[in-house]
Amino acid sequence: MSLVDEFKAFILRGNVMDLAVGVIIGAAFGKIVTSLTEDLIMPIVSLTTGGVNFSDKFVVLGTIPATYKGSLTDYAALKAAGVALFGYGNFVTNVINFVLMAFVIFILVKLVSKAMPKPEAAPAAPAGPTQIELLAEIRDSLRARA
Repeated sequence: MSLVDEFKAFILRGNVMDLAVGVIIGAAFGKIVTSLTEDLIMPIVSLTTGGVNFSDKFVVLGTIPATYKGSLTDYAALKAAGVALFGYGNFVTNVINFVLMAFVIFILVKLVSKAMPKPEAAPAAPAGPTQIELLAEIRDSLRARA
């Protein structure tokens, strides 16, 4: 079998195609959860904390280049300029994003498990002799020898 044929057989296997579909759907789902976090949840959190914007919360760790002309409160611009920053606000947003995504996936798995048909229970193995029956057999066998 040639390398091309082996590759074609590998790609066309069911597991690889399922994985590809899962990755594509997962990426799209990640964008939805990110939007949910950034566009809906974080503004509500910001409103309840008195207008705090978590994405702008950071501590400057390095020196700001003399050629930098942007705002000193713009996290993205400072980061693009190569300034070392401790972006704890962005971290908080990403943690909330992760917890939401994990929770939604948990709910989806629970729903799918309920929707899937239950596997039929395997028939019970026939019950063997009890200990008393085995001991009686051994006793009778020993009596027969004597």
